[in-house]
Amino acid sequence: MSNRSISNFLTVAGAASIIGSIIIWATHGGQAKDEASKAHGERYGIFVGLWAPTFFVLANRYNTAALEEGQ
Repeated sequence: MSNRSISNFLTVAGAASIIGSIIIWATHGGQAKDEASKAHGERYGIFVGLWAPTFFVLANRYNTAALEEGQ
């Protein structure tokens, strides 16, 4: 798998993490009836959303490597 393909995959994974975070918050945190479930849903949504910067940084590194290789 080329560095360019890995970079594209990681960019999509970062975007999916943001979208997934919003979906998790809306379904688990925003709709919960008791406070404990609502807090758990919000924390889980934030946890998934925190993956996005990692995916974007890795995508940038692989993109830089692809440019250096001339891909």
